[in-house]
Amino acid sequence: MSFISDNEKYEAWLRNQCHVVEADLKKKHERMRESAFIFLRATYFRWARRIESICDKLAKTPPVLSIGDLHLENFGTWRDAEARLVWGVNDFDEAAVIPYAFDLVRLATSARLAANLPIANRAVARALIDGYSDGLERPRPTLLDEQERWMRPYVAVTDHGRDKFWDEINHLPDAAPPDAVKQAVGPTELPPGARLVRYASRAAGGGSLGRPRYVAIVEWNGGRLFREAKALVPSAWNWAHNDRSAHSHFLDLANGRFRSPDPYLRVHDKFIVRRMAADSRKLDLRDDANGANSARMVTAMGFDLGAIHAADPKARDQILHDLDKARRG
Repeated sequence: MSFISDNEKYEAWLRNQCHVVEADLKKKHERMRESAFIFLRATYFRWARRIESICDKLAKTPPVLSIGDLHLENFGTWRDAEARLVWGVNDFDEAAVIPYAFDLVRLATSARLAANLPIANRAVARALIDGYSDGLERPRPTLLDEQERWMRPYVAVTDHGRDKFWDEINHLPDAAPPDAVKQAVGPTELPPGARLVRYASRAAGGGSLGRPRYVAIVEWNGGRLFREAKALVPSAWNWAHNDRSAHSHFLDLANGRFRSPDPYLRVHDKFIVRRMAADSRKLDLRDDANGANSARMVTAMGFDLGAIHAADPKARDQILHDLDKARRG
């Protein structure tokens, strides 16, 4: 099956799952041409279709509820229910039960394709496996006020970053969202006294470009609040394997046993609702210009992935056994 054919079939399927924003889908096609890394991000459906034949031995590794579309830019920060700063995987749109090794392979592949990454491919692989094994054996959330304080400079938002965030918000076009979105970010879901200023549409992401996104811009206590609602569809893994199940594992992973979840992250009537803020940002390895902490960051990524997979005790034991067998090479 050619890529073009798979792309057409996937997009036809997507149009049956949500109201596709055609202009954003065209933008996604344009972005695919920018780099191999962006192409990888935008084409999880193709990965899901092909990876088992490419890595046929890894297709036999123990299955576990997995992230699926894992890559370097799938990690970020949020505040938990006690306002602690937490870092980790923050996108579970493609969650599905798959062989555990594919999350590791995709994360390592994204590092290999990322431009100007200050760490060699073999060092990435070593760091990922070290962190992953540790996360499986001692799972916990990654708290930036305690265990990973060294990471704070890399996730702290700069004045330039704040300006960029506000500029994006100010230029978002007005929109009329469906009733499901209005209910998800309506008065009962906002702080008392909050006043809706307007609804806007937003185009963002890689693989999710084309799905409708709306932002509620709200005034409260002298400033503005933001809530984003993005359409949730079944995982592309389901599409690739002719699984017609409409169930999403998004919240199963986001609120897993060893997570300290974002209390504003939830699902309402097939929309993912989350808080937007200037200081909720992704960690970019390319910010570490001299590479001093690159291996440490990759190890932290592996650790968080291991902690996510460890939520299933039976799968965890099987994975540890499989890793022990495959340690060499």
